[in-house]
This record gives sequence, C-alpha cells and structure tokens, in this order.
Amino acid sequence: MSWSHLARWAGGLAVASGVLVLLFVAYELWGTSITTQLHQDALRRQFDHELAARTTHPTRPASPGASTSVTAQPPDGQPIGTLDIPEIGVDDVVVQGTTSSDLELGPGHYPGTPLPGQPGNAAIAGHRTTYLHPFFNLGQLVPGDPIVVTTTAGRFVYEVTSLHTVQPTDLAVLAPTAVPTLTLTTCTPPYSAAQRLVVQATLVSPATPTASQGTVPRARRPPPTTAGLRPSSVDRSIWPVLGWGGAVAGCTAVWWRLGRRRRWFIKAPIAVVATVATAVLLFEFFQSIAAWLPTSF
Repeated sequence: MSWSHLARWAGGLAVASGVLVLLFVAYELWGTSITTQLHQDALRRQFDHELAARTTHPTRPASPGASTSVTAQPPDGQPIGTLDIPEIGVDDVVVQGTTSSDLELGPGHYPGTPLPGQPGNAAIAGHRTTYLHPFFNLGQLVPGDPIVVTTTAGRFVYEVTSLHTVQPTDLAVLAPTAVPTLTLTTCTPPYSAAQRLVVQATLVSPATPTASQGTVPRARRPPPTTAGLRPSSVDRSIWPVLGWGGAVAGCTAVWWRLGRRRRWFIKAPIAVVATVATAVLLFEFFQSIAAWLPTSF
C-alpha cells in the first residue's frame, strides 16, 4: 500500500473519530434527556397513583403504647416522592438509589439517609449536565430559597441554608444532623466532575414523626454510601463497550461495502437500513460508554 493510500485511510479514520466524538457529546447533552424524560413520565404516573391510593386509604397511626414495625426503604429505582425547586425550575420525581442506573431515571435518594420529611439528614443526588440535567442550575440557589419535597407521608418545605463544594468522596455531607435537613449533591463545575456542589436546606414545615414517637415506622437504613459522590459509577463494565463498539464498526463496514457494490436504484434502501441500524447500535454503544462517566455528571 502506497503512502498516499495510508494517508487517505489515516485521514478518514481521523474524520470518523471526530464525528463519533461529536455524536457522543450530542448524545450526552440531548440524547440522554430523551430517555430520562420517558422514565420521568412513567415514574410520575406511578407516584401519582401511589399518592392517590395513600390519600384514599390512609394508614392509621399507631396508638402511643403500641409496638411499631420496622420497614425497609423502597427498592432501588422506585419513586419516593417529587422534588420541586421553583427558583431554578426543578420539578422531578426522586427515585431510591444513587448508582448510575438509578440516576438515569431522575434525582436519586442516598440509601442510608432518612427519607425526606423525616428527622435527620435526607440526601439526594442528581445529574448536572446529562440525563435531563435536573441540578444544572443548583449553584444559583441562595439561602432562603424554598425546596418542596412531596412523599406519600406529606408535603415538606425546606429553606436553603448553605452552598459549598467538597471532594467527590467526602462523606461528611451525609452525616446525621440534629435538625431535619435536606442535602442535594451534584458535580461541579458544570461539564466537570472534579468536585461536588452541596446544597443544604432546613425543614420549615412539620417533620414526619419517627417510630419512637408511635406514629410512623422507622426505616431500616444501611450505612450511607458515596455512590452519588465518587467520581466513578459502580455498575460499569468494559465488555458492553467493546461489544457494542465492534457491532457499530462491523455494521458500518458491511453496509458501506454493500452500498458500493449494489446498483444505484437499491442504494437508497440500503442507506436507510444502514442509517437505522447504525443509529440503534450507536445509541447502545454510547450508553455503555456513559456508564464510565461520574455518577452525577
């Protein structure tokens, strides 16, 4: 092979790599939002149904002297309530869990912290630039701004008290607090995962009583984790990246060669099929790469 051929192949590879990077950026900024919005719509319907059922058939409070059962927190990925921050236009369903797969659905509640509205430090993580970027403008909040969380236990109003930046593995922001607190975390600065932005707010409406007060069962909580703070997600794997990447390359090569050899009047159908197939494979390929990004990026 001559140097001119090598130069053309190298140039083509460079162009293809550049296009792939641009497509991945577009997927991260806009494509991920499409899937998250679909999940949010389904979660909203599910939570509204649970809220209506709880309103129609309320749980009878336990008598002061009665024993109370200990219940587990909701399964990962299930809705626990809605988060409304009027000052920055946030109105999302919060799910249980902060792994990358949980945060693809919406803001996630840290396992091991109280549920919103309960005494202690309830913590929620959310994406800053991808997956509908619910916390993109979190840094614009100022002390005194309201944050409203609605769960099946009630509607709870918090007021922002502080904003600060911490390292991705700083567990101190999840530590228990003497007063009912809401902690929100996300990556900072925007488009980077170098640090974490932390917004803390204090409950200004009545808290949900704990089991020791004889009304609401206390949740059994594991120790807090750093899943929403650390720079890497916990459910990543290299094999999906290699598999989907190989499929994209193979599909592109096969359809390109077939398109060159077929007659002109059947090239258009081949191009349509190739475009659809490659787009589907690219979507899966980009999803596998996204799992390697920081959890709340």
